[in-house]
Amino acid sequence: MRILIVEDELHLAEALTQILKKHHYSVDAVHDGRSGLDYALSGIYDLLLLDIMLPEMDGVSVLKTLRKKGIATPVILLTAKGEITDMVSGLDHGADDYIAKPFSSELLLARIRAALRRKGEVIPDDALKFGDIELNTGNLKLTVGGKEIKLNLKESELLELLILRNQAVTSKEQIIEKLWGFDSEAEHNNVEVYVSFLRKKLTFLNSTVRISTIRNVGYVLEATT
Repeated sequence: MRILIVEDELHLAEALTQILKKHHYSVDAVHDGRSGLDYALSGIYDLLLLDIMLPEMDGVSVLKTLRKKGIATPVILLTAKGEITDMVSGLDHGADDYIAKPFSSELLLARIRAALRRKGEVIPDDALKFGDIELNTGNLKLTVGGKEIKLNLKESELLELLILRNQAVTSKEQIIEKLWGFDSEAEHNNVEVYVSFLRKKLTFLNSTVRISTIRNVGYVLEATT
């Protein structure tokens, strides 16, 4: 799961980033509304944490623009005391939830899980199943029967993406955007390396699931019998 934080308080943004990474979310953080809008319009994020009071463009305006452009990414507003009117306006314009500062990490994580559930997303600590494999995105463990192996975060994110694509072909460009971000310097060979790692681990587990290459198109997950 990839989360975008749009927060101009640098210390808070960094603290949120570390909390979310500890719980195996991929995180990008920007510190003004204009940048937040640009990143969010990429469509690669599963959830946005959006501060209301931001330089260059306020959070409610960012939210309004996203919804007008058809971006349905769940949004949790980060609010301070005295922003009740703005918070209500944000909810009216499509925010999924809000959380008032200061807040505990436990409350934040619970609100994130709830927002993702409402959108029908599979959230960390849930098991993803395909063929004979089971992927736990909370502890990064891949299981076949009673045999399991630990994945690194990028391997888990890649396998999660391929499972959720439901046997649709996924291009290298789509994988780069989802795993590294749309403005990253990752290249096709980065994708190839992690595909190779996953293939070796699937083979180690004697899984019937394979990552097939569709020449000049991308990758697709298939289960053989």
